[in-house]
Amino acid sequence: MKNVIDSFISLSYWPSAGGFGSNTNIFETNIINPSVVLSVLIYFGKGVLSNLLDNRKQKILNTIRNSEELCKGAIDQLEKARARLREVEMIAGEIRVNGDFQIEREKEDLIKAASENLEQLEDPKNETVYSEQQRAIDQIRQQVSRQALRRAIGTLNSRLNTELHLRTIDHNIGLLRGMMNTND
Repeated sequence: MKNVIDSFISLSYWPSAGGFGSNTNIFETNIINPSVVLSVLIYFGKGVLSNLLDNRKQKILNTIRNSEELCKGAIDQLEKARARLREVEMIAGEIRVNGDFQIEREKEDLIKAASENLEQLEDPKNETVYSEQQRAIDQIRQQVSRQALRRAIGTLNSRLNTELHLRTIDHNIGLLRGMMNTND
């Protein structure tokens, strides 16, 4: 800190230039040295600067070309993806329609199979009912026949006397002989 303060103090002892003015003396102003340095820099630096700018320009052009190629590739891929999406959507629509048709057909097949099963179950049931009805009818017929036979026997026994009985037997024997004679 002391050095900084000392440097400000020493500046206060320097005499001021006395104002602003232009110095036209070439040798006092030393314009030649900077011009020579500037000329050398321009002469030799022009090639270096030109090479740097050309290299930079080539890198930028290569980057632009690569970007355009990548963009074209991306656009091609996007178009391919869109075409594939349209194909997949068409296939999905077909699958949906076919699925609906398949579901409807399977539903009809299931209904048909169920009705066939029901008919197959109805047939044995109907047969069972029919056989039970026939059995009941046969039982009733047998009972009616027995009762009619009992009544007929009872009526015959009450009305049949020995003479009528003998005539019936003779008549039946005659019928049997007639049948035997016709067979021979």
